[in-house]
Amino acid sequence: GMASAGMGDILSGIIGGLLGQLEASFEAAVLGVYLHGLAGDLGAEQSHMNTLTATDLLATLAQAFRIVEQGDETWHV
Repeated sequence: GMASAGMGDILSGIIGGLLGQLEASFEAAVLGVYLHGLAGDLGAEQSHMNTLTATDLLATLAQAFRIVEQGDETWHV
């Protein structure tokens, strides 16, 4: 589901944004990849993995950030 147009652009944008907020680049990259994957999982739950688009991923990205910020026990960092 993640092998579609625009997914890499979103990933690089997430990591780039986190690089501006976090001191350590490795942590920004790891967190960015996790958030990207989590948003993809959430998007696939709402539509389907075979039809997931970059727009679907963007629609669930805020939810992924909230899950990580709140330390939701059902998702592990």
